[in-house]
Amino acid sequence: MYFCRDMVKNGFTDERIRELVGQLDSITLEEMSGIKLMNRTDTKFVTNKHLLSRLLEMARGEYYAQFTNESRVAEYITTYWDTDQLSYYFQHHNGRAPRQKVRVRTYVGSDLTFLEVKTKNNHGRTKKKRIAVPSQEVSKVQAEADEFLNPLVHRSLADIHPTVQNHFHRITLVNKGKTERLTIDFDVEFHNFETGDEAQTGDLVIIELKRDGNVPSPVLDILRRLRIKPSGFSKYCIGSVMTNRGLKHNMFKEKMVWIRKLVERA
Repeated sequence: MYFCRDMVKNGFTDERIRELVGQLDSITLEEMSGIKLMNRTDTKFVTNKHLLSRLLEMARGEYYAQFTNESRVAEYITTYWDTDQLSYYFQHHNGRAPRQKVRVRTYVGSDLTFLEVKTKNNHGRTKKKRIAVPSQEVSKVQAEADEFLNPLVHRSLADIHPTVQNHFHRITLVNKGKTERLTIDFDVEFHNFETGDEAQTGDLVIIELKRDGNVPSPVLDILRRLRIKPSGFSKYCIGSVMTNRGLKHNMFKEKMVWIRKLVERA
């Protein structure tokens, strides 16, 4: 399953996005060290590359763009781990809170990889804990992984396995007051380790506003003006549905139809 559009138009849009990001003031990882937001509220928005271009135009003067290894567009690889029963997937599908996800994320440009546990409580707050690991092959450091996982998810590495991997590009913006981060993910591709299927998302863009509490946010006004409304989006869950036709996904059917329409009208 994939969402696609005219590739010529897509190429021009990609070029424009990179041009606009290059026009924003830059901020380094070191300068962002005090904006980790490990205990935060997250608000997601789903849109397309055309509207992302307009958002970046309107963000001039309000935001910094994160600059890493001479680039403002970072590359990520994330592998989600789950039980044989896909417990973490169904926690989300069934609307359970609190819920958790276990993943291994590689920051390709920085050559850094972390084993992470994300927990979302029933108040909408997200906590993320992580440890550095040498590579995506975390089974090579099973003792350290188990020591990290057991207190958080009450499971060891032997109880879970890789299910879905994604690869995507990310732009990270920081408001001039340095009270929030805005991550913008696009070119998302999925691979399912269980089915062998792959999928891509075309012009889809996932925006996530991350902040401690309800501090004023310049981007919220921009999003309202562009008529981009909050919308939940889990890369793990959507990627699972797109790459596993036999997976129960009743709660995501409406969202999948809406996403397809959003991309097709871009």
